[in-house]
Amino acid sequence: MRKLLILLATCLILLSVTTSLLKAQVTMSSIFSDNMVLQQQTNATFWGKASPGSQVSVRTSWNGKSYTAKAGPDGKWKTSVSTPSAGGPYTVTVNGGGTITFKNVMIGEVWICSGQSNMEMAVKGYMNQPVLGSNEVIATSSNDNIRLITVPHATSLTPVDNFNGNWKLCEPENVADFSATAYFFGSMLNRILKVPVGLICTSWGGTRIEPWISEAGFKNFDWVKLPDKVSPPQGDLSPQTPTVLFNAMINPLAGYGIRGGIWYQGESNRNEPKEYEKLMPGLVENWRSAWGIGEFYFYYVQIAPFDYGSTGLNSAFLREAQLNASTSIPNLGMACIMDTGEKDCIHPSNKKVAGERLACQALLKTYGKKGYACDGPALKEMKVEGQLVKLTFNNAPNGLTSFGKPLSCFEVAGTNKRFYPAVAFVTNTGITLLSPSVNEPVAARYAFKDFIIGDLFNTEGVPASSFRTDDWEQ
Repeated sequence: MRKLLILLATCLILLSVTTSLLKAQVTMSSIFSDNMVLQQQTNATFWGKASPGSQVSVRTSWNGKSYTAKAGPDGKWKTSVSTPSAGGPYTVTVNGGGTITFKNVMIGEVWICSGQSNMEMAVKGYMNQPVLGSNEVIATSSNDNIRLITVPHATSLTPVDNFNGNWKLCEPENVADFSATAYFFGSMLNRILKVPVGLICTSWGGTRIEPWISEAGFKNFDWVKLPDKVSPPQGDLSPQTPTVLFNAMINPLAGYGIRGGIWYQGESNRNEPKEYEKLMPGLVENWRSAWGIGEFYFYYVQIAPFDYGSTGLNSAFLREAQLNASTSIPNLGMACIMDTGEKDCIHPSNKKVAGERLACQALLKTYGKKGYACDGPALKEMKVEGQLVKLTFNNAPNGLTSFGKPLSCFEVAGTNKRFYPAVAFVTNTGITLLSPSVNEPVAARYAFKDFIIGDLFNTEGVPASSFRTDDWEQ
């Protein structure tokens, strides 16, 4: 009996010690893993959980320093580490009732990449919807200086701290399943900046913009109905519900060191352009507040022309809203793809153009590169002289071109608000329009249709967005 009691006491002691050790085991979000990229020359935040009140240290191999934090009553801890100029690979070791060692860590430029299906579309394409040149792109994609991580689909009515995922190497089998737009963006940055690039893709096809904004981000948008947390929706939570994608797919990333963000979304909001013009900068300001690192750079793709059919609003109004939003707050920019739309496919196959035009935005505006262009011609002024309409443009210091094709996308209207096709000529000062059907023109439009292939560029080859000089409802 005595031996049995001693054995039982020993088991209880071992169980107590094991439980204590397990309780103290340090854990971290999935955004921290082997192969990750940390933003260079910044104070990169690390966070996780440990036993309440315990001491956690983060040791970095690039400088041999340790950074400490104390876990709060809820077990949560956070600390910041100083990162050097781009380089690697390094290791990061976290101690706190256990040890986690992150290997093959690079220091470089980190970007978050989000939106709906045109951002989510992988390099290998969708079923029966290819990405142009994808096979060669995938075959030649091995690059130790690009790292990829994808956040899986998830929804939540309240903010969550983690997701299931890990950083992956830039190898063909991983690139094939990664966002094409994001990959082409990051690949161009890597080639030109010659530093490691980390790409965090968090996107969901078919989603509106509202789910990607937090509850706090809607304080100025009272037309948005927020979900009722007291009597929550029954069954599966729709990814279209406001706040639920921010909570599950953005909040777990918020605070991770980044240079900026890219975005490709808007098709699902095409019938509310006036609201979208406010929600787009609202999302950016909301994310900036969540990250707490100031007005980081944010660039987005204007939706491509597409034949949406006879129902709903002309999507040119949404493209106009995106164009207007691009100058509404600091450090915001838009990549135009008016020349790559496809009439019967909402997912243009030329994702290389979308990604690289986003990269040009970042290279010039974020990284200060010079000698090339990222913005297309933008209307500066309209003057009417008799039957002639004369347009001048910004962002065209070396003039305009249609690359030898007739300019076929312009229309003019008189006071009756009926638009007629216009003959368009490139001049030394801009574009001159003439329509025999309009004797006294008062308004002009360019490519202001659901589906149309833009044909106006600056000589650097960047296309003009669809635009109009009127403010008529139709």
